[in-house]
Amino acid sequence: MTQAAFFVLTALVDEPRHGYGIVQEVDELSEGHVQLRIGTLYGVLDRLTADGLIEPDREEVQQGRLRKYYRLTDAGGAALSAEAERMAAGARAATQRIAAHRPTTAGPAAASRSVRRPGIAGGTA
Repeated sequence: MTQAAFFVLTALVDEPRHGYGIVQEVDELSEGHVQLRIGTLYGVLDRLTADGLIEPDREEVQQGRLRKYYRLTDAGGAALSAEAERMAAGARAATQRIAAHRPTTAGPAAASRSVRRPGIAGGTA
C-alpha cells in the first residue's frame, strides 16, 4: 500500500469526505509530510474505489461546484488495519535492532567525548 493510499484511508476512518477535505486531513494526519496534489489524489481515489476499499457516499453542490464524498468500506477498514499492524511490526523490529546495536556511552571515556553545547544563559549544558 502506498503512503498516499494509507493516509487517504486513514482520513476516511471517522467520516466521509470530499476531495479537498481528504487533502486537508492527509496533510494534518501526516504532519505535512504527505501533500497530495489533485491528480495524485484522484488517481488514488480511483484505485481505492476499484479495489473496493472506498466507495462514493454522496454528491453535493456547494458554491456552484459538485463535491463527491467518499467513505471507507469494511474491506478498506480491514486493509488499513492490516497495513497499520504491518507498519507497527516493522517499526518495532527497527527499534529493537537499533537499541541492540547502539554503542554504550557509559564510563569516563564517554564523558570526555561528550559535546559541550551552549546553555540558555550562554553557559554550557
